[in-house]
Amino acid sequence: MKRTRICQTAGAFAVLAAAGLLTGCSKADTGAFGADNKLYVYNWGEYIDESVIDDFEKETGIQVVYDVFETNEEMYPVIEAGAVKYDVVCPSDYMIQKMIENNLLAEINFDNIPNYKEIGQEYLDISKGFDPENKYSVPYCWGTMGILYNTKRIEELGVPAPTKWADLWDTRLSGEILMQNSVRDAFTVALKSLGYSLNTTNPDELEQAKEKLIQQKPLVQAYVIDQVRDKMIGGEAAVGAIYSGEMLYIQNAVKEQDADFSLEYVIPEDGTNYWVDSWVIPANAQHKENAEKWIDFLCRPDIAKRNFEYITYATPNKGAYELLDDELKNNKALFPDISSLKNCEIIQYPGDEADALYNELWKEIKAN
Repeated sequence: MKRTRICQTAGAFAVLAAAGLLTGCSKADTGAFGADNKLYVYNWGEYIDESVIDDFEKETGIQVVYDVFETNEEMYPVIEAGAVKYDVVCPSDYMIQKMIENNLLAEINFDNIPNYKEIGQEYLDISKGFDPENKYSVPYCWGTMGILYNTKRIEELGVPAPTKWADLWDTRLSGEILMQNSVRDAFTVALKSLGYSLNTTNPDELEQAKEKLIQQKPLVQAYVIDQVRDKMIGGEAAVGAIYSGEMLYIQNAVKEQDADFSLEYVIPEDGTNYWVDSWVIPANAQHKENAEKWIDFLCRPDIAKRNFEYITYATPNKGAYELLDDELKNNKALFPDISSLKNCEIIQYPGDEADALYNELWKEIKAN
């Protein structure tokens, strides 16, 4: 879920797109395709190997018009408004649940997706937390949120290596902490450190989490999304809350620059979220069968492997996993045994009232 932009953010350019003035990131010449043989894709930035788009166009004759978003909260109102009729979108778990509850998604015809069989059953089981009958979504990437820490900087500060979210309130880490600039991710850190469910709708528990995040704020260097990568690679912070898929990219970058420090990733023992980003088809999609061809293509093991190698986020694709080197398959930070993850939950949509409360409390935290 979770990389930088590779072209215009579609949510910011929805009006242009609706007016036919935005062409997305497709490299295809419109004249090479049929008049309406298109596919409008809305995805996270840098969340696909661009050569995969080219190959899909060559194999199917379908022109891909590709736009990106930065957060689930940016994506949702674009789909809800319907001014831009995207055919296939890649939201995260809790936002898919919200879209289902608000009748924004079409049921998928799995007869058109024979490669669906490549998705591991354990990931389909997790997906039932937001898509109870697995009717609306196909898992694309998954992972956990944990703590990435700079081993050298931690030692210099005289701080033990972090093992739990509660360690991010250690005053010795003042100015050394990077937190996710996301309401549900930030509340996950606080709620789990307090021993509560990350899906709580209890106003008292949420208020306690708010106060805890306000208490932490003087220690935080920055609330970040994509910037966490550059800051950790540059040795600018000791610890950062980060998605597991970023870990491999960051560790490789540190090795390549021959840095005098290393970065380690830990899944906090007080619990975290495991998340799933999945492909869905909006209810107003105008090229539904093309969308299903797209999903099927991405479920092909060789294609899923190429995407994994590009974006470094764990794949739920069994065939792709088997194609990986043993070193990657045995990387338990990247591919943890789901059954062994303690106190972990999928983020769910809490309902409109609780969602509004989360957002209001987040505003208070940011304003404090």
